[in-house]
Amino acid sequence: MPILVMKFGGTSVANLDRIRRVAKRIGVEVAKGYDVIVIVSAMSGKTNELVGWVDEISPLYDAREYDAVVSSGENVTAGLMALTLQEMDVPARSWQGWQVPVRTTSAHSAARIEEIPTDNIRAKFAEGMKVAVVAGFQGISPEGRITTLGRGGSDTTAVAFAAAFGAERCDIYTDVDGVYTTDPRISPKARKLERIAFEEMLELASLGAKVLQTRSVELAMRNKVKLRVLSSFEEQSDEAGTLVCDEEEIMESNIVSGVAYSRDEAKMTLVSVADRPGIASIIFGALSDAGVNVDMIVQNISEEGRTDMTFSLPTDQVKRAEKALAETHEAGNLNYRELLTDLDVAKVSVVGIGMRSQSGVAARMFRVLCDEGINIKVITTSEIKISVLIDRKYMELAVQALHDAFELDKLT
Repeated sequence: MPILVMKFGGTSVANLDRIRRVAKRIGVEVAKGYDVIVIVSAMSGKTNELVGWVDEISPLYDAREYDAVVSSGENVTAGLMALTLQEMDVPARSWQGWQVPVRTTSAHSAARIEEIPTDNIRAKFAEGMKVAVVAGFQGISPEGRITTLGRGGSDTTAVAFAAAFGAERCDIYTDVDGVYTTDPRISPKARKLERIAFEEMLELASLGAKVLQTRSVELAMRNKVKLRVLSSFEEQSDEAGTLVCDEEEIMESNIVSGVAYSRDEAKMTLVSVADRPGIASIIFGALSDAGVNVDMIVQNISEEGRTDMTFSLPTDQVKRAEKALAETHEAGNLNYRELLTDLDVAKVSVVGIGMRSQSGVAARMFRVLCDEGINIKVITTSEIKISVLIDRKYMELAVQALHDAFELDKLT
């Protein structure tokens, strides 16, 4: 039998009525002749509740026990889903990560999947089981302890199962009906894409689009797993949602496929740093050791033998970055005049595989922002992406203007 992987997020299984609704969707796929692997998240709000309990009891918690607690939300959902399917006369069984087993690294709360043996589940399919309901977000370490994959880890679980089992497709059910050219809450003209290339989806996911977790897109691209993003609240059809696939499967595409944004950005500038070999290594080595994720980087010569170093980072990592740089400065390894922090910035990006073969995209983007009176603070580019850092108050205006300028509301 062909295998289909279906993943349902927390809002899709938020209560028993929604679980019953999801079970009916699964039943439709079983009736088509599929053996189905269902990956479930914890019911909406449950993981936050469990994390809160851990923090209240032990702010400096043991990560192994943290994983034991927070993984339980998915176990509850998996059991309830299997019971619901059984009540519908669909042969189903729930599986926790250790029962599969989903073998991971030992990095508790941020583990990575290393292997998913298929023997156990395939044997049950051979015996007549039609649906394996697997608790997402979790696995088992080499030491035999429960591990979790980090927030959004159920998406990664689903793609990993699709790759391991050679599934025909991996359907990711969320509370949105696909991938849009931008956030419809900001631009009413946003259009749902029928298809999007893996590389474009990866860039959009990393730049702030919250439809799919970045690691899941990386895994799908590496293993050529077809992903379909669709809503569990819309009518079911074979054409629903957005298909994330190889570039070769997209006949034609716009130069730009989407406009992404991230408002949780900060800009830091080290003023008057010694301009000598190895200084960048010292700065960004200290930030890396402190767990700070640096994105955009600009270096400007400020005076003879001195330079200014500017970079962007998530707002919730600013304090950590300031501490790391101050300690490096005090240790005598880094000398700078002052450290400037700007918390009122946002990142806006245009993404599209068509940019590879078309010139003038950057000039057009910058002209649009200029016409709107929006000053650019930092720029970074890749083969299929251009990102700018701007004042946060202009973020929505920038997104709307760029969406209109590249005519993303129109089909190719």
